[in-house]
Amino acid sequence: MKAEIYVVSHKIAKMPQDKMYFPLQVGQEKENFPGFLRDNTGDNISEKNENYCELTAQYWAAKNRTADVKGLVHYRRLFSNGKKNFFSTIDKKFADVMTSRTMENLLSQHDMILPTKRNYYIETSWSQYAHAHHEKDLEITRQVIEEKFPNYLTAFDKWTQQKAVHKFNMFIAKAQIFDEYTFWLIDVLEEVEKRTDISDYSAYEKRIFGFLSEILIDVWVEANKVDYIEIPVMFMGSQHWLKKITNFLIRKVRGKANMK
Repeated sequence: MKAEIYVVSHKIAKMPQDKMYFPLQVGQEKENFPGFLRDNTGDNISEKNENYCELTAQYWAAKNRTADVKGLVHYRRLFSNGKKNFFSTIDKKFADVMTSRTMENLLSQHDMILPTKRNYYIETSWSQYAHAHHEKDLEITRQVIEEKFPNYLTAFDKWTQQKAVHKFNMFIAKAQIFDEYTFWLIDVLEEVEKRTDISDYSAYEKRIFGFLSEILIDVWVEANKVDYIEIPVMFMGSQHWLKKITNFLIRKVRGKANMK
């Protein structure tokens, strides 16, 4: 089984050593990072990286790479070998990164690997997006799906009302599934892009299509009845855990305030 898992990065960073991982450089940096593939070659939408985030890498992989299995992860977020080890050291986490052997075993039984769901508890996927971004983006996305992909509307309405969803734009799948999902996703988002004025958005808000895709992956998986398994994601950064917990609690308090 030929597998290529693309580790998206905009800077030189430590990478997993298993042969299935391929560092993939995104962004407008002129320097080519040693040992990295780039998403600005072949058939690409690299110039949209500011707004599409890691999706420019996903599109490039679907259009330009041939493999039995394709996947998308990040230099800061990687799938584990199935363990929850949030408080491990960085070295321990890298030792526990998913291996090709684990991946092959999982995909011999399922068609896709997704991150363990993130649970918002006090709000839905729709309300979380509305609080963190611009609600009109979701409204336009729903209009596009209703008009162009009506068979997906039921799944869209279902998953935007869920409190536990798959995040991070991370997945590993059999190549046909990877490619078909990617082409559908970009088709939806490019139509949303035509109808959305983001000229007054902040730099963060201009990552709109990367944020929307975190909602759309569940829609596509549901509508196409894809058999998947969830695996924990490890955050590979060095952010202090007290700070992370504090920020998490602040977000929850703000969410409750916004719901009143």
